Amino acid sequence: MGCEEEVLKIKKKLDKMTSSDGDQTQALDILKTLQGLPINFQVLSKTRIGMTVNALRKASTDEEVIATAKQLIKNWKKFVPDKKDDEKGNKDEGKKKDKEERKDGRSSSSNGSSSSGGGGSSRPTTFPSAAPPTTDSLRLKCREMLANALKLAEMPDGVVDTPESLAEKIEEAIFQEFRNTEAAYKNRLRSRVYNLKDSKNPQLRENVLRGVISPKRLATMSSEEMASNEMKALREKFTREGIDDHQLAVAQGTKTDLLKCGKCGQRDCTYNQMQTRSSDEPMTTFVLCNNCGNRWKFC
Repeated sequence: MGCEEEVLKIKKKLDKMTSSDGDQTQALDILKTLQGLPINFQVLSKTRIGMTVNALRKASTDEEVIATAKQLIKNWKKFVPDKKDDEKGNKDEGKKKDKEERKDGRSSSSNGSSSSGGGGSSRPTTFPSAAPPTTDSLRLKCREMLANALKLAEMPDGVVDTPESLAEKIEEAIFQEFRNTEAAYKNRLRSRVYNLKDSKNPQLRENVLRGVISPKRLATMSSEEMASNEMKALREKFTREGIDDHQLAVAQGTKTDLLKCGKCGQRDCTYNQMQTRSSDEPMTTFVLCNNCGNRWKFC
């Protein structure tokens, strides 16, 4: 098992320990296991294990666990590149490229396209951007609900970020839209959680985890957009049937005063009959009230 996979496995165990009723009896042993792993900057960036260890430090009351967690975080901070060094390195690299371009007589645009696919260092220079922290208890609870919905089933391949981080970004995008935590904010959150937990629509959750649907996009999607392909097809079918019934009653109907509208009580109606079942069954009658627009059908 690779280092990254081992760290992700450990991270899942620590996530359970940081919950309110989590069992932390093995926390120290797990932290010591982390100390023996060859963790580098790339592993830290992809797994975000640092955030999990810090959360355990805050949740624990064991002095040895807290001290070990602090030491781990301190050691890992050494992997984070200094911003000034990065800027200096980028400037030096840019000057070097300019010299090469002038020497070879190539344009900066063509060189840029070739160098982007070339052999520069693949190590990220910063951690993935995270949502701003919050101390609001309601917002924290909403973030927790979103994270739990994203962790409801097994993680798919190609996950771009942790469920906790994605949940924070989704909640932040919704909060930025409403700028409060009132009814509209709560309704938006509930619909995201409901759809992410829908067992008949696992594709939505997987697309969010894989980055196909960004947190900002999910925060603004309508119920129709979040629905499963099966539900979309069913809604489209109902819409077509409604349109067909309306067109049939209006365009091909026969006026009559023998039928009474159950809504307005008037006898100004238009009806049409159509064979919708097997040939030995009676025809279905579609009726439109010309007075109030009420529609119904009977056999």
